[in-house]
Amino acid sequence: MLARVYSSMMTGIDASVVEVEADIVYGLPMFTIVGLPDAAVRESREMVRAALRNGGFNFPSKKITVNLAPANVKKEGALYDLPVAVAILCAEGVVEKDRVNDYILIGELSLDGHVKPVCGALSIAALAREKGFRGVFIPSENASEAAMIPDIEIYGVKTISQVIGFFQNNTDLKPYKTERDKMLLMGSEYDEDLADVRGQEYAKRGLEVAAAGGHNMLMIGPPGSGKTMLAKRIPTILPDMSFDEAIETTKIYSLIGGLDSDRHVFIRRPFRAPHHTISYVGMAGGGNMPRPGEISLAHNGVLFIDELPEYRRDVLEVLRQPIEDRCVTICRSGSTITYPARFMLVCAMNPCPCGHFMDPKKECLCTPLQIQRYSSKVSGPLLDRIDMHISLPPVSLRDMTSNSSGETSGHIRKRVNRAREIQRERYKDEKNIYSNTDINGSHVGKYCRLDRKSREIMEIAMSKLGLSARAYERILKVARTIADLESREDILPQDISEAIGYRTLDRGGL
Repeated sequence: MLARVYSSMMTGIDASVVEVEADIVYGLPMFTIVGLPDAAVRESREMVRAALRNGGFNFPSKKITVNLAPANVKKEGALYDLPVAVAILCAEGVVEKDRVNDYILIGELSLDGHVKPVCGALSIAALAREKGFRGVFIPSENASEAAMIPDIEIYGVKTISQVIGFFQNNTDLKPYKTERDKMLLMGSEYDEDLADVRGQEYAKRGLEVAAAGGHNMLMIGPPGSGKTMLAKRIPTILPDMSFDEAIETTKIYSLIGGLDSDRHVFIRRPFRAPHHTISYVGMAGGGNMPRPGEISLAHNGVLFIDELPEYRRDVLEVLRQPIEDRCVTICRSGSTITYPARFMLVCAMNPCPCGHFMDPKKECLCTPLQIQRYSSKVSGPLLDRIDMHISLPPVSLRDMTSNSSGETSGHIRKRVNRAREIQRERYKDEKNIYSNTDINGSHVGKYCRLDRKSREIMEIAMSKLGLSARAYERILKVARTIADLESREDILPQDISEAIGYRTLDRGGL
């Protein structure tokens, strides 16, 4: 007898439907799984056999063939245990086949019939709603995560007996309910605050501009000037996450099993700070079983690269394409996976190997050749993709001992939210443009018009600083953001002057 149930597999951060077909005929007892399964899927035969017996069901002593379709795509992981077991019972007539076909089933089985948690639950629930399924049967540990997707029934189960009892009308299993709005508010506050940072008012202003426009930035300063402290507080002033952003970010962390046990949706902006020894695969993603790297884990948040020249050259160069395309593509034989990568790149570096070049109080011990070699470790094409360069002076004793604190992150975030709202309204008819950093050359002329005095300032800057065309566009985009923070449609000369001030490297600052 033939039966079919539906399951799912992950492709990137999205899920796709897998048909689990079971055919049982009289013959020499045999259990075969076909459809390009990996070792974990093949080994599930013994898991399913033991789980059914220990769950109180008879395992048929017949010839059993299970097919996982589409057969041309490799199936990986142990998440097919539950649908394979249910398909076998459907083929035996224990469960009504028509009722099962309204649901997607997913879950790893233990030998005693318990259902273990899986990765990618949120994406699977989203797939079920998109494809018109009535609901999803999923491990109970994943239920609150999957329930963030509205208009779909989520059944969190602990044993295979619960699943079979539901389809036999022998158990009163109810869909999992969650208060989505309450979940989105939980944990949205940050432990850090920009008011904790003493001094560095110029850098704080630069952070506000960068957050308002989504601009990439580089901080240059001696050790102890507060580069890392400032970077860690950037997420606290970024715009509030929308529901769609929270779901998309959660999908990535769900894929790697990186969600907290007490919170199953990402509310805070991600902040990723990989160590300088990170590998190419660790940064970009990949591996035998492809997983997202730090670039994608920073999606909708901040990727912080501290001690920029200490990173391997190939690790830094891999950032160039995702910065432009807002995604990272991993090619493998027979498959291509794309992960989203819309992040704000924040870099920090010392001005020289010892860190005291141009320090008025400490002598630099580096030779000009050492300084040149140090700065040349960062390629020009990567620096061209960074909108803002900010120099941080050493923190003075007066600032460190001062009792006065600056603006809180909450106050700054209100201005940033207002600026982003202006940008969303301005670019609502443009494709794939969400903030000022996304506009390209054709949009710069349309949205960054200059008056006569502003053009004169730009001409002087281009002439004296020898700015490239790319630097010219980046200055205009930053100036556009500065005007948005003041809720002005026109870019004024002071906006241009401030934007030029955020190009330290173009002004010979290193």
